Amino acid sequence: MISRGTFVTIEGIDGSGKSTQARLLAEKLGMHDIPVVRTREPGGSPCGEAIRQILKGKHHRDISRHTEILLFTAARRDHIEKVIRPALDSGAVVVCDRFLDSTRVYQGREHRTIIDRLHERFIGLNPDLTFVLDLADSLATERRRHRIEDDWRLKIVRATTHDASGLFRDIARQDPERCRLVDASQTKSRVSELLLSETLKMLS
Repeated sequence: MISRGTFVTIEGIDGSGKSTQARLLAEKLGMHDIPVVRTREPGGSPCGEAIRQILKGKHHRDISRHTEILLFTAARRDHIEKVIRPALDSGAVVVCDRFLDSTRVYQGREHRTIIDRLHERFIGLNPDLTFVLDLADSLATERRRHRIEDDWRLKIVRATTHDASGLFRDIARQDPERCRLVDASQTKSRVSELLLSETLKMLS
């Protein structure tokens, strides 16, 4: 009988290295002959990617905060049904770039109760392990200067959240059994080693 897989999420502000570390973790797990599926949010499934395009679109600024939360929840529900749960049921490790904690941070603390109730009612799946990549806002801003800043979330951050890194740290401290707070100012290889070590520790 195949045992259930392990659900790993990587969180943090833009510029902290989430996407890079998700890729590296998936690659290194594969080198250990561990079945792995790498995915992202919002997106990860056809419906989820379609919703991502809505959130990235020019009309996004006219969407209310409650509508935005519902769109994220709908994308996540489809992502769970089509990608994450089937992979976990097959015994794979799922590495996801962003999940519920990003919604909690970027859709506003004042809506935390609504977000959590929707998650409990329609999602019902929580990560086994979450890495929160902690990086000072000034360093993250410097890293982002080398990008074409067309990411949908950057616009949300500028408009609604002035201390996203602090909010991520709060989440990590409130849930130490699930979360590992990682100093993302270290070298890329060092951060990657830490993530792999912690993941293998959990798998063992």
